[in-house]
Amino acid sequence: MPTFDGADDRELNDLAQAIAAVCLQRGATLVTAESCTGGWIAKTLTDVAGSSSWFECGVVAYSYEAKEALLGVRPETLEHQGAVSRETAIEMVSGALARFGATVAVAVTGIAGPSGGTAEKPVGTVWVGWKRRGGYAQAELFHFAGDREAVRRQTVAAALRGVQKILTG
Repeated sequence: MPTFDGADDRELNDLAQAIAAVCLQRGATLVTAESCTGGWIAKTLTDVAGSSSWFECGVVAYSYEAKEALLGVRPETLEHQGAVSRETAIEMVSGALARFGATVAVAVTGIAGPSGGTAEKPVGTVWVGWKRRGGYAQAELFHFAGDREAVRRQTVAAALRGVQKILTG
């Protein structure tokens, strides 16, 4: 079922297949750090047969404590910037790459809804971070429309598009 940006299961599968091909060709490995998507990015990537040769691991870190313990997000960052922030996405992606030794990492943190939004950070606010080993972390802010499923699906698509871009750029 298509969502607001056209991300459907076929697009997600096509993105995962393309990422797999590039990883295999370049000997790259990948790790995910997910909050609002609850492991959907890792699931999409590991739906590809043979993904064990290039997919290292996926971490689902929903709580502040999990973000700190598993990904090294600083308590000060969470306290002052919140879980849904550029700073948290950068620390999540950097922590995932440092802890799990992959070539590329992607991290997502956001508000999928239907509750939890504020005037400053409404439902659909998502930060996605990417980092290549030896490079600088980058993060992009998205504002997705739709229900929880639509926000999460669009987040997965945006995250995978960014992984594809970082691998081929």
